[in-house]
Amino acid sequence: MDRYVQHVPAPADPYEGDPLLVAWLARHLGPGLDAARPRLSALAAEVAGPLRAAHADAEAHPPRLVRYDPWGARVDRVETSAGWAAQRDAAARHALVALPYLPQVRAQWGAGARIVQHALLHLYGPESATFSCPVAMSDGAAALLSRPEVDPALRAAWLPRLLSTDPATAITSGQWMTEAQGGSDLSGTTTVAIRAGDGSWRLTGEKWFCSAADSALAVALARPEGAGGGSRVLAPFLVPRYAGDSPLGGGLDAAAPAPGVRLHRLKDKLGTRALPTAEIGLRQAYGWPLGDPAQPGLGRAMTLVVVTRLHNAAAAAAGMRRGLAYALDYARARTVAGGTLIDSALHRATLGALAVDAAAAFVLAGHAFALLGRVENGDDPDAAAELRVVAPLAKLATGRLAVAAAAEYVECFGGAGYVEETGVPRLLRDAQVLPIWEGTTNVLALDVLRAVGKDGTASLLDRLGNAAAAAEPQSADVLAGVTQRLRADLAAVTGAAVAGARSLALRMAYALTAALLVEQAGADERSAVAARLWIQRRLAGAEIDVAAARDFGRLC
Repeated sequence: MDRYVQHVPAPADPYEGDPLLVAWLARHLGPGLDAARPRLSALAAEVAGPLRAAHADAEAHPPRLVRYDPWGARVDRVETSAGWAAQRDAAARHALVALPYLPQVRAQWGAGARIVQHALLHLYGPESATFSCPVAMSDGAAALLSRPEVDPALRAAWLPRLLSTDPATAITSGQWMTEAQGGSDLSGTTTVAIRAGDGSWRLTGEKWFCSAADSALAVALARPEGAGGGSRVLAPFLVPRYAGDSPLGGGLDAAAPAPGVRLHRLKDKLGTRALPTAEIGLRQAYGWPLGDPAQPGLGRAMTLVVVTRLHNAAAAAAGMRRGLAYALDYARARTVAGGTLIDSALHRATLGALAVDAAAAFVLAGHAFALLGRVENGDDPDAAAELRVVAPLAKLATGRLAVAAAAEYVECFGGAGYVEETGVPRLLRDAQVLPIWEGTTNVLALDVLRAVGKDGTASLLDRLGNAAAAAEPQSADVLAGVTQRLRADLAAVTGAAVAGARSLALRMAYALTAALLVEQAGADERSAVAARLWIQRRLAGAEIDVAAARDFGRLC
């Protein structure tokens, strides 16, 4: 008897096979989609072929830290795989960081440049071996360097390299903020920046969780000498990682660590194993201030954080969609009880509910990118006010949805989902970082409270009201009731509301997502079904299994 071999899941083209993505782009870009389509198709073809293989290679060959060369010189070299290098090259060639900054792109799509970027990230992220993380931090660093108060000479020296689409010259950025004693509480930062005799700055301190440790630069937070306590006075500095970029590196090999920068060890993490994350010590390391360090700098640093939070939301939504694609293909091939798994109404209900959540995460992340594009494309105070609320909402809600979905996807594959060689367990391991990086759910909920205190909810409430007016009757009643309760709760928010911040933020996020699905419903039948089921489940608290099974064909 021949040994049984299970069909290997091979999901459809990640662009053409994602009707919601196509419909979203058509609605937001209009005729501009024609110009975007070649970019999207080209990246999708690579993702389905060489980048999927590169992803597997990078996961199979995690990074390694080499501290010393054979003769005893300290080199702190991070060795990564050929697959990691291939992901790096692809990110540059497809302009994943550069796209929204390129003048010709802004001229073509305006605020829509961020919408196209989000679509590219949606295709690239799930099988990038988490190279999407350095992409996110590089985008944040580029946004920070683009601020008008940054020294033009510093911008000219570094921004073109971050935005290069030539793999031979493109670089990435890390982000050195977290310290062991403080974590998300940046007020505990002990890294200090001291002005040297020549007017430049030197940083000394310990950074505990530094991802993309092989990047050419990092944005580090430090407390300038003479500054007071707390977090507002912290200032962002650009720190070169390698001697060739450091003014103190004369006479050293260009690839040697910059003087004063030491990699203590690489982190052994639950997931994101291909991504080199290090503990880094700074001892009088050279750093350039990004803006005036005499002025409170945390607000400047938040330019970077908002961008990376949006990338986090994009990664969550993209992973959910790709996991669904794999689970669907497997269900169509797996034989169970005389038929295929997808013939089971029970399994269709499970997959249908997962499709609803994937659609919800996508529109929430996509809306955040659309707002960022409007903010960057001109003076749009309404978009800026809404983004202050939506950025933390999108990050916290999609992160939690992604972890729950990943657990379901592992279960969809049965025992094979628990075997590392299939690659399925990585979906869950990698998803778990999403509610943690760039602020845990509780940290983000407090950020939402602060945004509410600054009257950042007017646009959100208007959107909910408009959606209630446009939705089908049953959904409209639920939305209207939720909007009324939220309006009252937000008006009553005080400092005493801290204990309820998480539940309030999640209710806001779920309501906003419902409104976004209703808005998309006019352009996409799947979104109309998803909107109805999302509202029933997340806002009305009803079971949707029977409806998800019944409407499976329209959802998936």
